[in-house]
Amino acid sequence: MVGDDVSLEGLEQELEDCKADELVANILSKGTKSRDYTKDVENNLRQSELESIEDYIKESDNLVSLHDQIHDCDIILSQMEKVLSGFQAEIGSISSDIKILQEKSMDMGLKLKNRKAAESKLAKFVEDIIVPPRMIDVIVDGEVNEEYMRTLEILSKKIKFIESDAMVKTSKALNDVQPELEKLRQKAVSKVFDFILQKLIALRKPKTNVQILQQSVLLKYKYVISFLKEHGKEVYLEVRSAYIDTMNKVLSTKIRAYIQALEKLQLDIATSSDLIGVDTRSTSLFSRGREPLKNRSAVFALGERINILKEIDEPALIPHIAEASSRKYPYEVLFRSLHKLLMDTAASEYLFCDEFFAEQSMFYDIFAGPFSVIDEHLNTVLANCFDAIGLMLMIRIIYQHQLIMSRRRIPCLDSYLDKVNISLWPRFKMVFDMHLNSLRNANVRTLWEDDVHPHYVMRRYAEFTASLIHLNVDYGDGQLELNLERLRMAVDDLLVKLAKLFQKPKLQTVFLINNYDMTIAVLKEAGAEGGKIHMHFEELLKNNTSVYVEELLKEHFSDLIKFVKMRASEDSASGSERPITVSEVEPIVKDFASRWKAAIELMHNDVITSFSNFLCGMEILRAALTQLLLYYTRLSDCMKKIAGGSALNKDLVSISSIMYEIRKYSRTF
Repeated sequence: MVGDDVSLEGLEQELEDCKADELVANILSKGTKSRDYTKDVENNLRQSELESIEDYIKESDNLVSLHDQIHDCDIILSQMEKVLSGFQAEIGSISSDIKILQEKSMDMGLKLKNRKAAESKLAKFVEDIIVPPRMIDVIVDGEVNEEYMRTLEILSKKIKFIESDAMVKTSKALNDVQPELEKLRQKAVSKVFDFILQKLIALRKPKTNVQILQQSVLLKYKYVISFLKEHGKEVYLEVRSAYIDTMNKVLSTKIRAYIQALEKLQLDIATSSDLIGVDTRSTSLFSRGREPLKNRSAVFALGERINILKEIDEPALIPHIAEASSRKYPYEVLFRSLHKLLMDTAASEYLFCDEFFAEQSMFYDIFAGPFSVIDEHLNTVLANCFDAIGLMLMIRIIYQHQLIMSRRRIPCLDSYLDKVNISLWPRFKMVFDMHLNSLRNANVRTLWEDDVHPHYVMRRYAEFTASLIHLNVDYGDGQLELNLERLRMAVDDLLVKLAKLFQKPKLQTVFLINNYDMTIAVLKEAGAEGGKIHMHFEELLKNNTSVYVEELLKEHFSDLIKFVKMRASEDSASGSERPITVSEVEPIVKDFASRWKAAIELMHNDVITSFSNFLCGMEILRAALTQLLLYYTRLSDCMKKIAGGSALNKDLVSISSIMYEIRKYSRTF
């Protein structure tokens, strides 16, 4: 039996696993036998098979139809396969054609690009080398105007093109074009040369405003000069030479005319005899010529002449206007005007040359003439100039003008202004030395006057020195300071010599004090206070004031002063051999008590009449009264130490009384 070959190993485990199956579970629960169950299954299968056959028979027609359709589809698909295979072959062929077309397109694009580049170069070449009829018409027949200058620029470019381009030199077109361009160049050079010469002729016409003509007319045609410089060098040099010659003559003429007009306005300040140490009484009235007397003070005093340095950049004088007002001016005013005109003219011309000709150096050729005219004028003026103050003002004017040109950043006048400055200094030194020698060589007896008031020579010196110190404030010129020190030493010696001609020492001292005080006052007024010279005269004034105070007191209280200086000093010293007695002091005390007020009044009157400066006199009087009080105080102190000195107390003047009197005189000033 089959069952003998079947192994039951693991059955229990499989049954356990199949408990979950509904059919198995139902069999197990009902205890149905496996054989019976198998039969049922076989019956069911058979029934299902029969049903299936019946269903197949029913659908047989449909299946046949389906088979036919599938067969038809196979045929169609086979045909489509053939079509697609052919299409694939055609696509491959088209792709190859497209690739060939792409290569041809790239080749054509490159050729087109090359042809465009060649066309562009050829077009530029043709444009650069061709000579348009309009250009020929303008160059040959046209007037020199803005269009003409634009045409000149085009012509210049064409000429440069055929000269510099290597490709042109190998071109056959060069043989046709070059002669035509050369003819046009020659015609253009000739025409613009004539045009510029006409403009230069206009500059020479009288009353022409050169600067306006330059700025409004010539500068518009500055390209003409550039064209000539590049394409007509010889003609350019002719134009340049013609312009230099024209402007040299025009400016020389204008400056010469201006100088001649200024000379009519000149006010003569000083002559060779207007020196500090020259006696005014020895100068003939006729030697002064037409100079008004009031102008002689300007020889030594700066006064309002200093204002010229504040007006340094004001417009130049217009001669006919100044002449109409009948005004006259010191030479430094005319000097400033001349150089102001020169600066403005030179600056304008220098900038014009730079812009129009692009040559700064030709300025110096143009101004050789004007410089020569001014040099000739200055040489004549300086040779006859004895005005030291004016010369120093001119030196300062030149310095200020140098600063102005430096601020403008225009160097064209640097060497000229240096040259003028160098010519001014020796002349100033010469005139200064004339003043110095006039003091050193002065005839003391001729200059001396029996008058203790300030001497006119000393006033001249004070004003002259104050003026030069004032003009040196912002410059600190050491050489000028040394010269002023030499002048001071000379005037010191002369003043002492003049003082010694007075018979009385007191008058000598009064004379010196008056002159020192006047000198200090002038120096202060001019703003020269605090300097070395000012301090020197302050010291001299102080020393001579002390001497005068002693002289004045000795004149009225000689016994008192002699006693205080000799006997009171001896008594105060230890071991005095001869003690002071009442009889020795009594006459001095009584004499002082009887006339001290009258003596002070006399001293006051003496001071008032002796000193020109009231304030100075009152200061001296106060110093004298203060010294008198000191002497009398020492006398009073000495009295207290004398045996029996109290007997003279009734004759002593109280210190408070003397103080009251001093205050009374102090109130007068």
